[in-house]
Amino acid sequence: MADDTRIMLPQGLDRLIEVLEGRGYAVVAPTVRTGAVSLAEVHGADDLPWGVGDEQEAGRYRLTERDDGKVFAQAAAAPGMKATLFPPDELIWRGRRSGSQFEVTDTGVDHVRPTAFLGVRGCDLRALAQHDRVLAGRAFPDARYVRRREGAFIAAVTCTDPGGTCFCTSMGGGPHPESDYDLALTELSDPHRFVVEVGTDLGAEVLAEVDTVPATADDEAAVTTAVAEATMRMGRTMDTDGLRDLLYAAAESPVWDDVGNRCLTCMNCTMVCPTCFCTTVQDVSVLGSADAERRRVWDSCFSEEFAHIHGGSLRTEVRSRYRQWLTHKLAAWQDQFDALGCVGCGRCITWCPVGIDLTAEVAKIRASAGIPVAGGMR
Repeated sequence: MADDTRIMLPQGLDRLIEVLEGRGYAVVAPTVRTGAVSLAEVHGADDLPWGVGDEQEAGRYRLTERDDGKVFAQAAAAPGMKATLFPPDELIWRGRRSGSQFEVTDTGVDHVRPTAFLGVRGCDLRALAQHDRVLAGRAFPDARYVRRREGAFIAAVTCTDPGGTCFCTSMGGGPHPESDYDLALTELSDPHRFVVEVGTDLGAEVLAEVDTVPATADDEAAVTTAVAEATMRMGRTMDTDGLRDLLYAAAESPVWDDVGNRCLTCMNCTMVCPTCFCTTVQDVSVLGSADAERRRVWDSCFSEEFAHIHGGSLRTEVRSRYRQWLTHKLAAWQDQFDALGCVGCGRCITWCPVGIDLTAEVAKIRASAGIPVAGGMR
């Protein structure tokens, strides 16, 4: 495996996309769509968000103009990788009735294209590792996820411009991609260039088709400085010490009543969360038609129907649904998967219409328990 570090000029992004498309990949990268930066298919460097930044705060998202021409100068895009590898609406099978017989005509799996992700952040890579464990590492793997995941190429980027809702360093991560990438790019200024680290043999093969030169010691030092500066600019923090036991003990905390009065149960937080993986199954048919299909769609524990059993819903109150989500994400997840279910991307804070901030809610729970608070906004 090649482990050298190279320098790629900005125009090299066009060639990189060309090489990946030439290998049969659909290239998914940050691009501006409907007033936001989101991951979507691109066909050239012109589709990337050159000179575009963003402002993210609780319940607020705005694009900004930058005069440095950077292309990856935003915080986490919504949606992230999850929407491609684990789609929000996916065909399981489609079939047709003929007389007393029923034939499945399509299972959807033949339509899966290999995807090359360009511009993946460290938080999403850590979320990807959790999905690999939950969806691919279990006794009965999710075959569709496994097929998409095994065929994926990942060109990650260092998050040099974290947003106001970012707190990945609190959750054990950081701005620089840690692992599970084929290539990792760090965007630097003066002059504008990318320091490219190779993570796999496939990454080395792809990079060999792009014009690069060896990185210098100064380039590598600049990466170290950029990562350190980004680490200090996280918009929020969360104290995770003893978090599991704290939340289990706080089942009747008045904090849940307060947040329940504000929460709209719109499900935005679970829809943009890169680690949530709950789904439901929908059977679809049309009166008078012989066709039917079964689809898998994302579900959310903020829906009253999510906890519906024979006698009705277990969680009719908003407070209980928010408590379920936060306690599962930060406490029960540790029991199930030996990890925190939050990677600190901040999406749930940004995209909450009423600006509910889980770092602030955890801090309130600590305070109500008489524990010194060390989290929330910087």
